[in-house]
Amino acid sequence: MYAILAWRNIWRNPRRTIVILLAVIIGVWSMIFLGSLMRGMETQMVRNSISTLTGSIQIHHRDYRNDPVVENSMDDIDNLDKALSTSLGQGGALWAKRIRVNAVASNARHSGGVILVGIEPEKEAKISFIGKAVTSGRYLKSEDKNKIIVGRAFLKKFNTKIGNKLILMSQDTKKEIASKAFRIVGIFSAESESVEKQFIFVPISQADGMLKMGDKISEVSIILPRLDITGKEETRIARKLKAAISNDTYHVETWQQLLPMINAYLEMSGFFLYIWYFVVFVAMGFGIVNTTLMAIFERMREFGLMKALGMKPFQVIKGVVTETFFLLVIGITVGNILGFLSVAAIARNGIDLSALAAGVEMWGIPRKLYPEIWAQDVAVAGLVVLVLGLLVSLYPAFKAARFTPTQAMRKY
Repeated sequence: MYAILAWRNIWRNPRRTIVILLAVIIGVWSMIFLGSLMRGMETQMVRNSISTLTGSIQIHHRDYRNDPVVENSMDDIDNLDKALSTSLGQGGALWAKRIRVNAVASNARHSGGVILVGIEPEKEAKISFIGKAVTSGRYLKSEDKNKIIVGRAFLKKFNTKIGNKLILMSQDTKKEIASKAFRIVGIFSAESESVEKQFIFVPISQADGMLKMGDKISEVSIILPRLDITGKEETRIARKLKAAISNDTYHVETWQQLLPMINAYLEMSGFFLYIWYFVVFVAMGFGIVNTTLMAIFERMREFGLMKALGMKPFQVIKGVVTETFFLLVIGITVGNILGFLSVAAIARNGIDLSALAAGVEMWGIPRKLYPEIWAQDVAVAGLVVLVLGLLVSLYPAFKAARFTPTQAMRKY
């Protein structure tokens, strides 16, 4: 009975009902749409950061992160390979070894500090951005000798081109200055200009020969088959790797530990998203209370008649809350549908942020933003609107319950 009466009552004044529905619909739509933009940005920030040589998990010598020199390299590679195969072999994870050291690059015109990265070309192409980032020339091959690929910004800074030579200098394992000439065979492009200036890539065998490292390596980068932005899966795998390696000189870290700024941003953005939900509801809640109060006072005679016929105050409250419940459910449903449609409309091509790239690249924010809807955000937005909407509707409901037949007769 309450449901039937409530449904009929909300459509007695269609204009007022539509006003309330528009407030709820716009509020829910803004929650879904803004939330999808923020979640899309978070996911792409993490994905870009992971692909820029970070990976889901990295393994180093315990002192390497504090002092990235060749002395802090990892040996006993056979034991490490065995541990990796045992822990990751069946899960679809991929990994690659690297030699990474600070170096000085120079040519006839310029010189500057860079990070020299020796890679396994075939494996590296599957776990990081570099495999798909070469825009001119060609990618490295394992058998290449004295070949190097550099970033587009590096090429511009050093005023050089494909086919020109580049001299690299760094300290080798004997603490002597090692230098070697490389010929540029490819140019890569990255999301961040700083990455293009900072990193240069050679086959790992060439870095090994130049630095006299033997079988030692600087790091192992691991990419898991599925990105878990919460980091729970990476943490579980990292613990498993630590147990399998059983070597105190190795240090296993997840991307959350390797990228503390990104991790802090993710924590803050989730908090601010829920603050935004609350702010939107406050604005929407005032509209609900105001419009419902107007309807209550217009129906004073009706409520007085109900009280005269024996209806109890609790039953009046229940009727008003049921009307609000129907309005909120309709508004949430339509708002969600519009939110999904809005996200779908821009998800294919994304939002171009190229004009802002120079100001946000330090955070790893992509040049194109693709929104992403999370089920938990949709559920939270719906619950916030429904639960708090019912709570604020109690005020006009109590007002209606306090009307007496005498007040109704005096009013009219």
